[in-house]
Amino acid sequence: MTKNRYWALIIILLVAIIAIGGIAAWSRYSQPQPIEISIPPSQELTGEIYIGGAVSNPGFHPLKSGNSIEALIKAAGGTTDNADLTRLKLYIPRVGEELPPQKIDLNRAEAWLLMALPGIGESKAQAIINYRQQIGAFRNINEITEIQGIGPAIYEQIKHLITVAD
Repeated sequence: MTKNRYWALIIILLVAIIAIGGIAAWSRYSQPQPIEISIPPSQELTGEIYIGGAVSNPGFHPLKSGNSIEALIKAAGGTTDNADLTRLKLYIPRVGEELPPQKIDLNRAEAWLLMALPGIGESKAQAIINYRQQIGAFRNINEITEIQGIGPAIYEQIKHLITVAD
């Protein structure tokens, strides 16, 4: 066998191996299958759904039959810049299971949501927003005591209801 034929045979074998490997790898890849939740016709899906993680307004939002994932995300104010929409979680609690209270993100909440906290009225909610705009994002929840009018007493009332997201 001549030297050129030898190299041609090696190249053909390498191309064949790469092609077979590519086909094998491609055949293992499958598109994610859509999730369908079957609900008996006698039951209608209503209530609330908790949407958390990388959304602008995490918390409980109304849920109705026919809601799409996209509609639910919009209800939560849309996603943040670091959202990974390739991996979503759905947790369905058991009847009677206690859920932790909804936490308000000090770095994202609008004034109306901050005013839902005990001891936080319109002026303190605006002071929290001003702090974010002037100083920057809260790094931990106890920084809220740096806001005038929010001392240890109010902090103790709300510390289990607030969070700071990255």
